[in-house]
Amino acid sequence: MPVIKLNPSSMPDAGAMGYSQITTSEPGTLVYISGQVAWSADNQPVPSDLRTQTERAIDNVRNALTELDASPDDVTSVRIYVVHMDPEKLAAVAEPLASFFGGQAPCVTGIGVTSLAAPELLIEIEVTAVINR
Repeated sequence: MPVIKLNPSSMPDAGAMGYSQITTSEPGTLVYISGQVAWSADNQPVPSDLRTQTERAIDNVRNALTELDASPDDVTSVRIYVVHMDPEKLAAVAEPLASFFGGQAPCVTGIGVTSLAAPELLIEIEVTAVINR
């Protein structure tokens, strides 16, 4: 059963901003992927810019999904934590996120925070998915 993404006309048009107001899925294996940051398995230095950190965090999410034989289509919800979030920072995050989801993300919540696990980290991405296999 697929994950279904909805943007009812009775709600603000989240689809125009690249995410969905409602995501549904049939019962399956519920997957929680812990917050992913710009750390790499080969201990590369953390990039200093938000967009590159976002891309690396998304790569880590992709790797976690691959381990489960899952894909971005299986993701039902995303929480994005951004240090000192503002419209410019949201724009830096939006394009890589939309690209990862093929243009339409599931439900997304953006949360501004003062800091993350290490001072060089600017973004953390937490994902919930349902695998219906």
